[in-house]
Amino acid sequence: MAHAINKLSATQVNKLTKTGLYSDGGGLYLQITKGGVKSWLFRYMKSGKARGMGLGPLHTISLSEARSRALAVRKQLLDGVDPLDAKRSEHAMRRAVEAKSKTFDECAEAYIEAHRNGWKNVKHGDQWTNTLDTYASPHFGTLPVSAVDTTLVMKALEPIWATKTETASRVRGRIESVLDWATVRGYRSGENPARWKGHLDHLLPKRSKVQKVEHHAALPYADAPDFMTVLRGQEGTAAKALELLILTATRTNEVLGARWDEFNLDDKVWTIPTERMKAGKEHRVPLSKVALRIVIEMKESRQNDYVFAGQRENRPLSNMALLQLLKRMERGDLTAHGFRSTFRDWVGETTHYPREVAEAALAHLLKDKAEAAYARGDLFNKRAAMMRDWANYLAAAYPTT
Repeated sequence: MAHAINKLSATQVNKLTKTGLYSDGGGLYLQITKGGVKSWLFRYMKSGKARGMGLGPLHTISLSEARSRALAVRKQLLDGVDPLDAKRSEHAMRRAVEAKSKTFDECAEAYIEAHRNGWKNVKHGDQWTNTLDTYASPHFGTLPVSAVDTTLVMKALEPIWATKTETASRVRGRIESVLDWATVRGYRSGENPARWKGHLDHLLPKRSKVQKVEHHAALPYADAPDFMTVLRGQEGTAAKALELLILTATRTNEVLGARWDEFNLDDKVWTIPTERMKAGKEHRVPLSKVALRIVIEMKESRQNDYVFAGQRENRPLSNMALLQLLKRMERGDLTAHGFRSTFRDWVGETTHYPREVAEAALAHLLKDKAEAAYARGDLFNKRAAMMRDWANYLAAAYPTT
């Protein structure tokens, strides 16, 4: 009876090498696998079935520790508790708790990944990541998402609400979206502390009260011909890209992301696909002779799928390329986007083209619903004539247009 338990000694346990089970008594066994791995196993009967539960490897759990664990298991059996079922239930509960204790950063990453394919371009997903990393994460990124409250949201928004109102507003909306996602997934409960209406609108002033209207630095249209003369003398891909941007009154990302398959050189048309347009609508751009000449020149030195190839393999020029060009030209007071305003001012003040033709050229959606309902076409022919006149106005830089 004295040998019913504690049959093994520490020396035996260390010396045993043969594959098999070695009983220490009371349901505790030393298990040795074919590979020579030693571990502890507790065996017992439950409802007429033999069951086994691992108690840990020998290199971590000593003989005395294994006996203590075996004693605890025997006490569970004495209380009518199946130790293996109890262990599995404990693990399941722990996993459930861990799953529900995701941090805000983890939830933000999961939200962005879940919605990435629905966004128009990769840049949009990057903007989400960058703004949340910059303005939200320092305050509560590593905290459980369930712990994010109004006080923490305000810590992220208050410092930038008056100085970077547009950015702050986007950050608030993105925090709200991530928290809503976390609530639906069961990681948090209760009201969303980042919601605006009926909540943060009582704590922060309206955007219209604090936001300063920021206009992109634009060149007066009267100075545009002289500027184009200087630009025409610049070397490099960025200069060609800016030249095409000005001649077509398009946006920076539309020009830099331009691919060869978007151009029909025979018909003198550049078709920018839906997914690359801010308004989410395909945009046909008529090419004047000068604009067409630039595209043809670029095609002669084609490097990859992009008209304005960058340094990285099969990638376009970076967004900074045009700003850097303007700085080299000692025109850091201007922005590439501002040339759209230059074009618009020229149309409005020196031509008789209707407003809707100019707006169509800029790919602006008409705000008047009644007017938009009748504007079913894209006014391409009228825009083509207007862009020819625009190129002619800039003709000081070119021998012919």
